[in-house]
Amino acid sequence: MALRVCGRVFRDSAAFSRPAVGACARQDRASWLLTAGSAACGRGGRTGFIFTPACFITSEAFLHRLMKGKAAEADGSLYRLPASVPPDSGEHLSLLLKHPDQPENPKVLKVAIIGAPNAGKSTLSNQLLGRKVFAVSKKVHTTRSRALGVLTEEDTQIILLDTPGLTTASKVKRHQLEKTLLVDPWNTVKEADLMVIMVDVADRWMCSRLDFEVLKCLALHPHIPAILVLNKVDQVKAKDRLLDITAELTCGMVNGKRMRIRPVIKPPWAEKRQERDPGPPPDEDSEGPEDSVEPNSLLSKEQLRALKSQQGWPHFKDIFMLCAVDSEDVETLKKYFMAGARPGPWQYHSEVLTDQGPEEVCTNIIREKLLEYLPQEVPYSITQAIELWQDGEDGELNISVKLYAKKDTHMGMVIGPAGQMVERIAREAGEDLSRVFLTEVKLKLSVKLRK
Repeated sequence: MALRVCGRVFRDSAAFSRPAVGACARQDRASWLLTAGSAACGRGGRTGFIFTPACFITSEAFLHRLMKGKAAEADGSLYRLPASVPPDSGEHLSLLLKHPDQPENPKVLKVAIIGAPNAGKSTLSNQLLGRKVFAVSKKVHTTRSRALGVLTEEDTQIILLDTPGLTTASKVKRHQLEKTLLVDPWNTVKEADLMVIMVDVADRWMCSRLDFEVLKCLALHPHIPAILVLNKVDQVKAKDRLLDITAELTCGMVNGKRMRIRPVIKPPWAEKRQERDPGPPPDEDSEGPEDSVEPNSLLSKEQLRALKSQQGWPHFKDIFMLCAVDSEDVETLKKYFMAGARPGPWQYHSEVLTDQGPEEVCTNIIREKLLEYLPQEVPYSITQAIELWQDGEDGELNISVKLYAKKDTHMGMVIGPAGQMVERIAREAGEDLSRVFLTEVKLKLSVKLRK
């Protein structure tokens, strides 16, 4: 039985302080950008993404090569900083079209990350890439279309296919969502070598069974290997509950073998509490199996009825329990991908980080902040328009974006008291963009009522 359980190690350590590089003002700014990334996406005092310390940078030429994401040699060793997104759209397009720099024995693996909305798919992708490329928030449908991330280490290239949360046609129509939320996940799986099914175990209503849309996706592609990733295990206080969840989501089978789980003797009060637990809240948007209208669904009505009564999937190859914001937990999954990569030519140059253009990255990160700080439906109704994108005299990138609100009340919420809300969103989004573009970003946001 191939059951992999990542041990939880609780830490409260602060990010390591790193010496600045004092060759010139440009080096100072760049070294700050390199070290600032290590504090991104940290929770509860945890360190987030970990990058090459700036103390390794000893010359302007070496710094320049690192900023470009190229491999650089120092004292006979090879260092590779994770690739970045060029702030110029033309340069980014040229990089995407650039012939891959194939190593001697290249290996590649395409991984599609699938799951219900808000399961932590984009958070996992960001942690694997080592940079915050994909928008992340606590609200559902933060990811609106399929996005691609490229992780290149030594002779191996892992292509991460980050998808929107699987949803239904009725929900897309009811909430006036983009059609990409309905189509992209299904199309993405077709090109994958491995499916990662993510489940939020902190969601008490959804963790005991796989989402019906996820089951349909697995049933449509039984030939594609799939692994189960239980996310947010740090939020589950009763750790023995994780074994029960695993048994339910796998139908007691992993890699073709039946799981052996020893029963835990629980006190009587625990059993009574479980009996009193109400069932999951009714979903007014849920559809019966006969009402499924996915255009690429090839399942018969009998198969759909069988899946409707099924809690889990008995054909997972492996299981991982982790917290997607924890770099050590994700490192174990990353090594699994590296070991599972197949011989084959790289599809992208090693300097490519994502297929998203710089403008798309910018608007996604701004939308993330809007979703994070604005209530209910307000951020979903706001649209964006980039008005300025140019280099400054000191090498910084100046960006000006206009936000269009649907109502006066929405406009007031975006601006906030004395302009504090829009100022906060601009500041935090600018800091995130600086880490993605590896250059100082000055972001200006303005708000206007959409007529």
